[in-house]
Amino acid sequence: MYEWEDDGGPGEVSVEVDLSAQVATYRRGDRQIGWSYVSTGKEGHSTSPGNYRITEKMEVKYSDRYGWITDAAGNVTNGDAKPTTPVPPGEIYHPAPMLHWMRITSYGIGLHAGEIPRPGEPASHGCIRLPKDFVPKLYEVTKVGTPVKLVKTGALEKPRP
Repeated sequence: MYEWEDDGGPGEVSVEVDLSAQVATYRRGDRQIGWSYVSTGKEGHSTSPGNYRITEKMEVKYSDRYGWITDAAGNVTNGDAKPTTPVPPGEIYHPAPMLHWMRITSYGIGLHAGEIPRPGEPASHGCIRLPKDFVPKLYEVTKVGTPVKLVKTGALEKPRP
């Protein structure tokens, strides 16, 4: 799901996400230090190409837009709920946790740990989901101001460090 070979050497970290291939490439200065699969916005929730910067970092952030509903036994009864979704009596709405949150837009798009159910296919509500065991490594080396470029290249191969 990812390769990471950061030498911690000179240069700032940058991120480039290929929305077509659903793959991110990580650089330190001009050296590639890794790649990972990502999961970006599915149909109806597309992730927009552009040049962004990380503007906020939080170890844990809870979505104010998406979550799920469980019954009293903890079984998920609605896996795609919103805060405005009616909650049946005895059930509970849970906002989606976004671990290692790195915001890139003012309207709630960011990079964070998440499920990548089918590598190479979009599946999120617009955010850039990263492999759960990888995202702490990236979170550690990014800072507010780290550039994040989202592109559509049409390429379907994962880049190698």
